[in-house]
Amino acid sequence: MKKVFIVGISMMFMVLNISAQTFSNSKYVDPFIGADGGGNTFPGAAMPTGMVKLGPDCNLLTENGGWDAEGDIVGFSHTHLNGSGGGSKYGNVLFMPTTGAVNPLDYASPRENEKSRVGVYSVDLTRYNTKVRLSASNRAAIHEYTFSKSDTANVLIDLGSFLASYQKQEFVGSEVNIISDTEVEGFTRIRGGWNISDAYTVYFYAKFEKPASSYGTWKSGKLYPNKKSQFDSNEKTGAYFSFKTKAGEKIKVKVGISYLGTGAAKHNLKEITTWDLDQVKESAVKSWDKILNLIQVEGVSEDIKKIFYSSVYRIFLQPTDYTGENPKWISNKPYYGDYFAIWDTYRATHPFITLLKPSLQADMVESLIDMYRFDNYMPDARGSHSTGRTQGGSNSDMLIADAFAKGLKGIDYKTALQAMLKNATVPPGDDERKYGRGGLWDYNRIGYVSTDYERSGTRTLEYSANDAAIALVAKGLGNVEVYETYKKKASSWKNLWNSNIESLGFKGFIWPRKPDGTWLEEDSLSLFASGFWTHPFYETFSWEYSFYAPHDMKSLIEKMGGKPTFTKRLDTYFKEPFPANEHHELQMYTKLVGMSQISNEPSFLVPSLYCYVNEPYKTAKIVRHILKTQYSASKTGLPGNDDSGSMGAWYAFHSLGFFPNAGQDVYLISSPLYPKATIALENGKELIIIAKNASPKNIYIQSCLLNGKPFNNCWFKHSDISKGAKFEFVMGEKPSKWGTQGELPPSLSDF
Repeated sequence: MKKVFIVGISMMFMVLNISAQTFSNSKYVDPFIGADGGGNTFPGAAMPTGMVKLGPDCNLLTENGGWDAEGDIVGFSHTHLNGSGGGSKYGNVLFMPTTGAVNPLDYASPRENEKSRVGVYSVDLTRYNTKVRLSASNRAAIHEYTFSKSDTANVLIDLGSFLASYQKQEFVGSEVNIISDTEVEGFTRIRGGWNISDAYTVYFYAKFEKPASSYGTWKSGKLYPNKKSQFDSNEKTGAYFSFKTKAGEKIKVKVGISYLGTGAAKHNLKEITTWDLDQVKESAVKSWDKILNLIQVEGVSEDIKKIFYSSVYRIFLQPTDYTGENPKWISNKPYYGDYFAIWDTYRATHPFITLLKPSLQADMVESLIDMYRFDNYMPDARGSHSTGRTQGGSNSDMLIADAFAKGLKGIDYKTALQAMLKNATVPPGDDERKYGRGGLWDYNRIGYVSTDYERSGTRTLEYSANDAAIALVAKGLGNVEVYETYKKKASSWKNLWNSNIESLGFKGFIWPRKPDGTWLEEDSLSLFASGFWTHPFYETFSWEYSFYAPHDMKSLIEKMGGKPTFTKRLDTYFKEPFPANEHHELQMYTKLVGMSQISNEPSFLVPSLYCYVNEPYKTAKIVRHILKTQYSASKTGLPGNDDSGSMGAWYAFHSLGFFPNAGQDVYLISSPLYPKATIALENGKELIIIAKNASPKNIYIQSCLLNGKPFNNCWFKHSDISKGAKFEFVMGEKPSKWGTQGELPPSLSDF
């Protein structure tokens, strides 16, 4: 009897132990998804919103986030962006292990066995028969180099290295100071890049575990053995530490960085209290699991889980938390940077952060408002502590409206409205690309941005949406006069609606207009033409952006001739390819579904627009096709630049079965991919999404219950789920009548 009792107790403790074990969704994350093929994702080690993003720089320090599929590794720098493509920046404070004679002009190495998981990156450098492992905390990093037997195992620190960009970064200066045989500090100063930034300085302090047998510095490629310092003379400097190593010996170095000074960098190094890289990695995994474990998806393959959790991972890589690291002004507010760019991220990335971590999104919005206080305008892009270029609208307005509509707390909405009104009323002056709204003189005088200004079509449409955002916040704050004014201005997009333009059987498109009110001649621009900074349509084209009135789809549908015509036009957009005789400037960068360039943000909302005519089954078909054909668990697994997690956010939302119309309290239902998904909301409640019979064939919703009651709308509000909710969908192989008779999503003209 006693033996049975003991066995029973033992079994009970085994059960308790199993139930106490924590799951880790970090195991599904592959940071290499999208690193190749134009996705430009960052495959190194980083924490959520971490300041250190430690990873490899390759070849000629290309603009693809530092990593490239071909060629040699130059070294491992501590600052990167995710998914920015030509907007690449940073690549600062580069470390590289070598063997043999030190050569600061030639130290790149071929590679093998390159791997990356949450919290750790590893690679073998074949030129030096050296293994590399890297990990990071928020503001510090640890490097582990496993050398062969050598009398000259070196660690090079290059302060002249930085990433290339089509808008070039430029070297300004650097300095290095060897403190002892285990310590070194210094800085690198760079300017320019995509946001044409002021000069920024990255300071570092590094400490080796083992004393070096010798050391030295260099300046402009010339070595100075035993010399401890090189002062800043606008020349590239560096340092090296050399060791005598046994076969398999590990040389470890910890590095802290800062934007304030070497003292702050030394302070930041205190984040890492161990020389055990695996402990640092595990700490990173725990931090990431606090986010990734908030969502549990069930009933799908390992590859689908990899795509999903890798998408969520990239959403939270940036904006970067620089709180306490602001070299421009003193403030007790949160301080975030690396918005590349809100034009990309307001549509999905930030709404996903709002869904999962609303307190984090509130801090980011407060940071934008603080930039207005000290920098005169909120940014549309910002990096290296400088405001960057505004691609279309003043889309920080969209983040404020989105936060306000969804009830985020801890935001100074009164000052936010002032900042929004500054965007809408004060022309930015000479710099038409960096602050506020370029072309505002025209927009506020004649109701549209004319062809006298670049990006006239894009700006007019986006300013209209931004004005709707102002109206929403003003109404909520009780400012009736501002609400009425900007509700009216939110219809300014109609001033570029040319009812006489015809294409593919449809009449009426957004078209550039001259300041005297006449239209740009039709033979001077194609409806399928697209371009960049000087083009009327930035990274899009008239056929596509004529669907852009997200705040007032009711009026747009009427402009297009009513629901049947609108539906046919959407069908054509997703089915018909570009006419054979059309040159589409962006085609080299895009992957197309019909004319839809899902690889670029202006197309993000369009598949969901069928919900505005109660035909959600068409949204389901398009979305599932894109999820299946444009995303994979490979290095080329994204349809385009990840753009600070944007491509990942599109996947994450739609795989859960809905997508936001940003700046509003509206989600549009598509087609849930997972038989069950459970989202732990920050307030302790749960959002549960069940999709019975979900499969690759059963993509159409047959019925839906919301909290146990029949739900027939193909959209819902954030307020429907913010306090917890349960959706129960029944899926089928063929379209059904579900959602075809429900209430339509709201439009501004309804109010």
